[in-house]
Amino acid sequence: MTEEVLRKIEERVILVAISMQRQEAETRASIEELEDLVKTAGAITVGVVIQNRDKFHPGTYIGKGKIDEIKQELEEKNATGIICDDELSPAQLRNLESELDTKVIDRTILILDIFAKHAHTKEGKLQVELAQLRFTLSRLSGLGASLSKLGGGIGTRGPGEKKLEMDRRYIRDRISILKDELEEMKRHRDMLREGRKKLGKPMIAIVGYTNAGKSTILNQLTDAGVLQEDKLFATLDPTTRNLSLPDGKEVMLTDTVGFVRKLPHHLIQAFKSTLEEATFADILLHVVDSSSPQAERHIEVVYETLEKLGAGDKLVLTVFNKIDKEGADTSLKDLKAFKTVNMSAISSIGFDQMLKILEDKLQEDKVLIKTIIPYDQGSTLQAIRVYGQILKETYENDGTYIEAYVDSFLLSKYKISDNK
Repeated sequence: MTEEVLRKIEERVILVAISMQRQEAETRASIEELEDLVKTAGAITVGVVIQNRDKFHPGTYIGKGKIDEIKQELEEKNATGIICDDELSPAQLRNLESELDTKVIDRTILILDIFAKHAHTKEGKLQVELAQLRFTLSRLSGLGASLSKLGGGIGTRGPGEKKLEMDRRYIRDRISILKDELEEMKRHRDMLREGRKKLGKPMIAIVGYTNAGKSTILNQLTDAGVLQEDKLFATLDPTTRNLSLPDGKEVMLTDTVGFVRKLPHHLIQAFKSTLEEATFADILLHVVDSSSPQAERHIEVVYETLEKLGAGDKLVLTVFNKIDKEGADTSLKDLKAFKTVNMSAISSIGFDQMLKILEDKLQEDKVLIKTIIPYDQGSTLQAIRVYGQILKETYENDGTYIEAYVDSFLLSKYKISDNK
């Protein structure tokens, strides 16, 4: 069957989830998000089955009664498979397939598939392939029959398409090669980051739940031209652009991969070199979709993910985006942020306030100097021009008079005295 024919096959799936005690609301929200993920992957949800249990069934994820119910649903809805809302063990995957005789994938496979679809740069594709291979290797013994049923739909996209033919040795060798290539790219990024640091440009990383409006904000501020789409994980590849604040200070603004519930460990590991932009940032711009009923939970997920990345102690400015949308909650709070702003990236509401807050926060770490730099200390003057923010510069008989904000390290490195 050709790839063109496979793309025309409409995948109709039934979503399956376990709801633990007193977690009905969380389960329902997670299922709604899973349905959005399914839509992003190009399939259609035709049914939802939720079972209330104290814990996952170790052998089949769900109990025997629900298996029978799903069999009936598959037939009645003419479904092509099921998608489980949690990551299944190899045994659970194998047993479910045996019981249902249909395609079975889990949340992790689905997210990996979407990442494969949306990765466009070389680094993004390598990261997705690495995640897919690590995932496959971790459960190779239980995926054989399951993978044979995947056909050409969800779960078979991208660099990992040929994983059926891979044995463990090949996978390990390929993982080693990918890690080396990504490490080389990381070294290149580190050099670029060091270059930006030497220029004295602060780094601001945009973080947030997927589809919160991060790319829209980047585009509005910098004309970056990043894809804006009302889908989960519309953009994966990070983009860095210059941004001039109202006072003329230049900063670097970087978009990052969106976070999501139950973000697979393999993805966090594979994308760590990209996500670590957040760990090197001076300030995190945390974007929240204020129109989402799950906004508070999204805030929690973002902070949980930042902790995993080692960026839990960063300064955070939270912007509650999409306040002009119907149902937006303008009373949301983020007690972990040093400031919050209600805004709309599409309508540019709140942008001036957000930029002023960033400007003021960055200025807190600066020292105001008023001094004369002798003409024979041209390197010191150049350093102030490059690293500092000059307010006034005039030429006097004994040197250049400077009024500027500079970092304290500059004062000590160049032994600049303040004569004000």
